[in-house]
Amino acid sequence: MVSCELISAFVGVAGGGGAEDGAPGGRPPAAALSGTGDPVRRDRPCLRGINHPVMMLSPEGAWLVGLTGAGLRLGPLPGADGCEEVTPVLRDSFGRVATDLRVSLTDRCNLRCSYCMPPEGLDWLPKPELLTADEIVRLVTIGVERLGITEVRYTGGEPLLRRELVDIVARTAGLRPAPQVSLTTNGIGLARLAEPLAAAGLHRVNVSLDTLDRETFVRLAHRDRLADVLEGLAAADAAGLRPVKVNTVLMRGVNDHEAVALLRHCLERGYEQRFIEQMPLDAQHGWRRENMITADEILGSLREAFDLTADDPVERGSAPAELFLVDGGPARVGVIGSVTRPFCGACDRVRLTADGQIRNCLFATEESDLRAAMRSGADDDELAGRWLAAVRGKKAGHGIDDPSFLQPSRPMSAIGG
Repeated sequence: MVSCELISAFVGVAGGGGAEDGAPGGRPPAAALSGTGDPVRRDRPCLRGINHPVMMLSPEGAWLVGLTGAGLRLGPLPGADGCEEVTPVLRDSFGRVATDLRVSLTDRCNLRCSYCMPPEGLDWLPKPELLTADEIVRLVTIGVERLGITEVRYTGGEPLLRRELVDIVARTAGLRPAPQVSLTTNGIGLARLAEPLAAAGLHRVNVSLDTLDRETFVRLAHRDRLADVLEGLAAADAAGLRPVKVNTVLMRGVNDHEAVALLRHCLERGYEQRFIEQMPLDAQHGWRRENMITADEILGSLREAFDLTADDPVERGSAPAELFLVDGGPARVGVIGSVTRPFCGACDRVRLTADGQIRNCLFATEESDLRAAMRSGADDDELAGRWLAAVRGKKAGHGIDDPSFLQPSRPMSAIGG
């Protein structure tokens, strides 16, 4: 039995308060908790991951108190037959909470974009090292049901190359509480899969499109597939996978002159354009800051043709893109200044690689291996604990401007965007 005195020691001194993890309206002071700590039935869905759950009384009503791998949890119980979702959260030491899970389904890709990999490609991960579909869904389920993940985005490599993609999406969409499910893709094959993915529960897509010129596409991607990408975009829109977001990396002397044309292309079709600063994540380690088209340069180019007004920053939240209304709106364009305008302080993302490694930052140099633990018989509690520990060690920022910065050994295709 957990006593009131023990709970009070965890909660704090009498009169203390303020918002707490599972208590949107703030918690009652420790002195307000009374009773002997009546045990709460463990079979309630909201008690997954909660050790020694007890129900305490306060002037505000019944409160659930329990211990987790992340510490004390506190949350209101609105009635005897129900309870608020009280789960551990993926909180790092700086107070940021990861709710957006990026899952790489494969490191393979059918393009060879120069800012990602060399023309000859890379040595792909052997199939036995990749997570199976069941392993992926198991880890995603732990994230959603136990750790507070609310959005799952499948990435690659190229996720459309994963044969079980539709099934994985359907099983993810069927989780409760239901997460937002999205996909980042190069669009090749999307014309065929857009409708099945929408039917499976996919909400929206981000499609990479760096140019509208066929010759430039070949120069950048080393494949003649521009028509397939454009067809995939149209199919995604027709299938209702909206908003269809278009991701563009501008490269100096290659496609930086196309910013206006690309935005106009999206405006005419109802897509949402996102321009992204090139990041040091290429396999060749050839990134140079002086060659990067900055957010300021992108906005300068766009303002030559459009009136851009900063959108409400509150609406941005933890999203990486700074949003601007185009010609008064409602159409918007986003600029992701990962290098020159870092948003690390609001980051809510965590990544799972195709071979089962947790990365708490895109630029992390360390990983936490869930695959080995899972294949060695770890139960869901242990996997959740490892995940919590991995996120807890997240650094304050990516440190690109720090002289000691080291580019990750994995390229973007092996991490997942």
